[in-house]
Amino acid sequence: MGPISTFMLKNYKHFNAAALVDAAIGYEKHLENGDKMMITLAGAMSTAELGKTLAEMIRQDKVHAITCTGANLEEDIFNLVAHEYYERVPNYRDLTPQDEMKLLDKGMNRVTDTCIPETEAMRRVENFIKSEWMKADKNNETNPPHHYLWQMLDIPEFKKLFQIDPKDSWVIAAKEKNIPIFTPGWEDSTLGNMFAAANIKKEVSSTSLVESGIQLMMRLASWYQEVTPKHSIGFFQIGGGIAGDFPICVVPMLEQDLKIKTPLWGYFCQISDSTTSYGSYSGAVPNEKITWGKLDIDTPKFIIESDATIVAPLIFAYLLGL
Repeated sequence: MGPISTFMLKNYKHFNAAALVDAAIGYEKHLENGDKMMITLAGAMSTAELGKTLAEMIRQDKVHAITCTGANLEEDIFNLVAHEYYERVPNYRDLTPQDEMKLLDKGMNRVTDTCIPETEAMRRVENFIKSEWMKADKNNETNPPHHYLWQMLDIPEFKKLFQIDPKDSWVIAAKEKNIPIFTPGWEDSTLGNMFAAANIKKEVSSTSLVESGIQLMMRLASWYQEVTPKHSIGFFQIGGGIAGDFPICVVPMLEQDLKIKTPLWGYFCQISDSTTSYGSYSGAVPNEKITWGKLDIDTPKFIIESDATIVAPLIFAYLLGL
């Protein structure tokens, strides 16, 4: 056990800090039992460079599947090839509308205090991924969104563009370990918009080149059924939204719609700054999920109401023995 883990165990004794440690220990016990873990990524976790710890978690077999938004999938790659062009705006709260327009004019897309460069990140990736879509179009293929990124990562010319250590890219780590990635609502992303544009311009002939949401759920169901006869699967949710809501529903879908006896999720943790409110799914307490047939009465459940950019790396550090 390293200094970070030691510090956490000594000092994080109460409130959200204690919940953080409890969740980390619960995750550790889940793995020690030989079970598997899915991590879900919402928000802008890739732009927050969560890959610095998440990639190592994947390499050390502490993560066995990823469900993420299209933004998190692509922003890991944007950072990979354009990191040196990113700009940080520490005083973002003071920006005027005129300041924001100046950023737009510079081609900088702001995510809180971090600006993603349009030309060096998005358009650079577009040039490569569009060729992968075109190749698939000629062969009448249908593939998940990440498949095309994985193909792109093998292109020597694309590798020359890397501006960070590839070990800090969770998408590269997932490719190397060949773990499944599920990306519900991929259309709501920069590359999703580019794919729509490519179809409108007839650069590709069909939207079916990219796996649909229904096909994704079917693939997720197959994976869940393949794994659960031997291993319980835990659910570690970073943020809220579709990245968490979509995959957790695979269990009630199998159980209630297909009438297949299905193990419930074996561990649950959510890190979110969304609190319980009127009609909020993201802020709902874990027990609510019992009523939907997702979690059991005795499923280990944790909720940490805090900033995931702070909490998730600390939990990963604990699990990595840092």
